[in-house]
Amino acid sequence: MSRAAKATLLTSLALTTLTIWAVHYQQDQEHETMYKGVIRDDERRKQKMMQRQAELEESQRKRQLYERVQAVPPADTGEGVS
Repeated sequence: MSRAAKATLLTSLALTTLTIWAVHYQQDQEHETMYKGVIRDDERRKQKMMQRQAELEESQRKRQLYERVQAVPPADTGEGVS
């Protein structure tokens, strides 16, 4: 094989190897970025659930306070109404 053919073969092998490595590296980076997004979403969802729980507890506390202060008539169930 001539020197030019050997150089061409080595260059094409090097470029092919570099291209394959670069594609795999990029895929790994994208996968890592997407995984971090899932982790952030989970944390955001947990924070929102904690906030909603705190709001529910505050609402229940206020309701108990208001019911102690005010007389609350029983709810009309609508039975007997024609």
